[in-house]
Amino acid sequence: MSLQRLVVGITGATGAAYGLGVLRRARSLGLETHLIVTPAGVLNVHHELGLTRLQLEAEADHAYAPADVGACVASGSFSTAAMIVSPCSMKSLAAIAHGFGDNLLTRAADVTLKERRRLLLMVRETPFNLAHLRNMTAVTEMGGIVFPPLPAFYLKPDSVQALIDDSVERVLQLCGITSASPQAWGGLKAATN
Repeated sequence: MSLQRLVVGITGATGAAYGLGVLRRARSLGLETHLIVTPAGVLNVHHELGLTRLQLEAEADHAYAPADVGACVASGSFSTAAMIVSPCSMKSLAAIAHGFGDNLLTRAADVTLKERRRLLLMVRETPFNLAHLRNMTAVTEMGGIVFPPLPAFYLKPDSVQALIDDSVERVLQLCGITSASPQAWGGLKAATN
């Protein structure tokens, strides 16, 4: 494979800007992106970002309908570097945690786990109930990474976009994308000088 492939899922949870940020940053790093957006994800992208499905899909190299369970990303034989679900709803988290591959997004996540590839879920809900916590534990026990996009205020961001960009860089780095460059904390001594 000449390019690193990244599967990106976008669900109906709030935080569509994270998914868009992942797609745009991945493109700038030369990654090949494979996008799956749930119907609720399309609604949320339109509501939060003012984008249509087609406009969002134009940000990816390849896009698939959630019902297209015969797509290449549904098979472990299709090699990918990682999968990021950004944002990840509690519904999608539950389906992934229980191996319920009822659509292409949850099937691709199941494939990512079974192939021992990196799966990052940018879960978006607060507060968490016990079912949410148990599902996050189950995904973690299977090798996935639960990454709520919590703001790093210690970096003294000057905008909401800076907070989004920092989370996107961290997630890409956790996926093993070595060209990702999150801002590193230099310690209190460096921060006060």
